[in-house]
Amino acid sequence: MLDSIRKNMTWRAIPLAAAAAGTAFLIAQLLLMGLLLQIGPALSLRYMASVMMGDGVLTDGGVGVLIMGVLVHYLLSLVFTTLIAIILHRWGLMIGIIGGGLLGLALYLINLYFMTRYLTWFFALNSPALLVAHIVFGAVAGGVYEMFDHYDGEMTVEAA
Repeated sequence: MLDSIRKNMTWRAIPLAAAAAGTAFLIAQLLLMGLLLQIGPALSLRYMASVMMGDGVLTDGGVGVLIMGVLVHYLLSLVFTTLIAIILHRWGLMIGIIGGGLLGLALYLINLYFMTRYLTWFFALNSPALLVAHIVFGAVAGGVYEMFDHYDGEMTVEAA
């Protein structure tokens, strides 16, 4: 099975889909958090950095913390987009978008319950804004991957 995944995935499409989905997530989260919760963009990035650096960075306004937040965010985007691409591979653009949105919802639930259990300070970010941002992330990740997936055509069987 792993050999089939390795051979049939368009691996070059995953970083592109991760960058697009990660950026869409950031835009959705920053806009919605700002509008609904009056949370500034720097705090969202500090929360992302706190995954690696601990809760002490939540009150630190340094540029290094913000850079770490962006790095953690895009690293997680790459991991989650790879997972979405493996699950939704070869199902087409519409399933990529809809299925990606549903997987984004699943990631929200996993992140919410995992993060708040082990990184207790994450409870403060739980909001509809974060839910929408995760769904947008999944939809963009699945859709962009499927747009660039060159294996969506008919499968051909090579003669042995």
